[in-house]
Parts: sequence; C-alpha cells; structure tokens
Amino acid sequence: MALRLKLVPDTTTINFFRWQWLTFGSSIALMIASLVIVAVMGLNFGIDFRGGTTIRTESTQEVDVGTYRSALQPLGIGDIIITEVFDPGFRADQHVASIRIEAQENAEAATPETVARVQDALREIDPSITFPSVESVGPKVSGELVRSAVIALVLAALGIGIYIWFRFEWQFALGTVVASVHDVLVTVGILALFQIRFDLTTVAALLTILGYSVNDTVVVFDRLRENLRKYKTMPLRDVMNLSVNETLSRTIMTVVTTLIALFALLIFGGDVLRGFVSTIIFGVILGTYSSIYMAKNLVLWIGVNREPKANPKAGTKFADIDA
Repeated sequence: MALRLKLVPDTTTINFFRWQWLTFGSSIALMIASLVIVAVMGLNFGIDFRGGTTIRTESTQEVDVGTYRSALQPLGIGDIIITEVFDPGFRADQHVASIRIEAQENAEAATPETVARVQDALREIDPSITFPSVESVGPKVSGELVRSAVIALVLAALGIGIYIWFRFEWQFALGTVVASVHDVLVTVGILALFQIRFDLTTVAALLTILGYSVNDTVVVFDRLRENLRKYKTMPLRDVMNLSVNETLSRTIMTVVTTLIALFALLIFGGDVLRGFVSTIIFGVILGTYSSIYMAKNLVLWIGVNREPKANPKAGTKFADIDA
C-alpha cells in the first residue's frame, strides 16, 4: 500500500474571510512600513549599484573561493564578491577568478593602495597568481543599473497585469498586480530592515517572486472561474472561499517543497547565494499569503459581473475563456 503524505485534508471548510479586515489591514500596514523603512534606513546596495573595482586574477593553481575570501576578509575593505571564471579556451593550467571590491568611502572606486593590499594578500596564499586587469565601475554606471532594475520590475508587473486582464477580467488583473506589488515591496522592506545586500542577483530574485506570486494567484483564480460557472447562484464570497479551500492542498504542498529546496541552498550555497536565496524565501512566504488573503479580497470588493451572455451555453462571462 502506497504511503501518501497529506499536509492538508482533502476537504477543508476554512472561512478565509473571517478576519478579512485584519489580514488586509495588516498587508497595507506592512506596505507602508516597508516604504518608511526603505526611506529611513536605505538599502544595503552591493557593488553593482554602489560602484567599485573588479580585479581579474590568473593562476596555475585551482581557484579556491573560500581561501581567497579568508585571505581578504581581515583587510576590512567592505563588500567582496569572488567568482571563478570558466572558458573553453583556457589552458588546462589556466585558472581565472574575478574579485569585485565595493567603492571605498569618499571614492568612486578602490584606491591603488587598497588594490595593492588585495594583491599582496592573494600572493601570500598563491605566489603564482597574476593580475591581468583592474577595472572600476563608477557611480554613473551604478545609477543606470538602479534605473534599469526599477524599470524591469515595473514592466514585469504591468506585463503580468495585462496577461491576467486578457486571461480573466480586469478585476482579477488588479487584484493580481496589487498582491504582487505587496510581495515585492514588503520583501524589499525586509531587506532594508536587516540590511541584506541588494545587488543584481536580488533584482533577479524579486522578478522570480513576481512569477511565483502570480502562479499561485492564477491557480486560485482559475478554480474560481470554474466554480463561477458551476455555482451560478452561490454568493461570490462563498464561491471564493470554496475555491481557495479546493486549491489549499496544492498551495501548501507547493510552498513547502519550494522552501525545502530554498533552505538547502541557504544552508549549503555559501555566502554568494545567501542574499539571493533569502530574498526568494521571504517572497515565497509572502506570495502564498497574498494569494490566499489579498488578491481575492480585492476582487470581492470590486465585484464581478456574473450575468450570462446571450449564448445559452455560456454559464458566466468567463465561459468562453480557456483554462
């Protein structure tokens, strides 16, 4: 007999609207608090957004990122990102790494003295190491990256809204976009509160959060559309409760399995992945919450036109749209 793991019973009758004003009010409060935290504390921008210096290294010895980091940590030069560079054209004994150092205080990039200290520290652990190039990223380029990141997030949210609008109705699109903005904004507030490094990988994590949140919300809305056809006289609030209960098992299983993988990355992925994974973990939890408690509440308050079309086969205005 096969063993089935059940985190949620097959049939649930939870009233998700019981505390709707508390849950929705808490979400609004968290969004406002996030804006205040970002404005007061600011984000802990990484090298991508703050500017800095990139040092390229070459050696006949294999690159050990952990050893490199241990050698540079005592220098106290701030944020350091170390990545090994791979290329099919490299020789068998050619091992290349890229070391990125944040801009020092009152300077656009690392000073020559700082670069020399880094090079000396690496020579102590690897006498064969050489430094083919040293490049700096100034504040102008960093500012352009900040603007590009904001534009990417805004366009992604708009694209999602348009997609939901065509697939469902504008009420569903509005609920989805507001829930997605809630997830991203509160996540950014958490990053600012704990001063977790914010760089281009964090932007990628925020875009991933948008996709995850929408996926969760669409599953609920898809079941809601089916139930609107099936229960034509049932009050909209009850249809929504039914839809969330029917998809609850899938929602819980999805978030649990996703978090298992993410926590494995958080524990074993090292410092390079820590900010990226932490951001996604916050977003996945918030995305699950907003799909259940926020998106559908907005749709309920806006209302949905459930009058059938002239076509007698159409149960509701959603009947002609494929799932």
